[in-house]
Amino acid sequence: METPLIDRQYPIGKPELPTQPLTPAERADYIEQLAALPAQLTAAARQAGGAGLEQSYRPGGWSGRQVIHHVADVHLNFYLRYRLALTEDNPTIRAFDMNAWAALPDNDAVPVTVSLALLEALHSRWVTLLWHLTETEWQRTFYHPLYDRTYTLDQALVQYSWHGRHHLAHLGLLGEEG
Repeated sequence: METPLIDRQYPIGKPELPTQPLTPAERADYIEQLAALPAQLTAAARQAGGAGLEQSYRPGGWSGRQVIHHVADVHLNFYLRYRLALTEDNPTIRAFDMNAWAALPDNDAVPVTVSLALLEALHSRWVTLLWHLTETEWQRTFYHPLYDRTYTLDQALVQYSWHGRHHLAHLGLLGEEG
């Protein structure tokens, strides 16, 4: 069955950020999603295989290889945003051109296993940090200049958990006709 283009771009829909603080149970669910992501991405990469990872999940979209390297790149930034928000008052985070990063030569030269290992280690640190935050710390903020928006760490948790699931779903579309 063919998946429409918009579904291929946003196969799990767009994120909906909370307007109120998350409950501890809601936070736990999102943290568990982040904890599970590296193993899920590794399994998806194995299922796609080497040739499958060279395919795109949609016309004009990134290859599976680029998606995996992108998740590692972006999640490094996400982790640093948390650390900045926890140690500075409403820091302005740095935006970057994701398409330019995806086109850098290391994306072709480095096996996806390197980014998968990076994600495993990174998420271990990140998830440990998240489990130790207090209620007050979850309401700390950072400012994103590209979106002209201030995010609480609760909102960032929802956004970043969505990001991982979003790209995991992209990997599930590799090899489908679109």
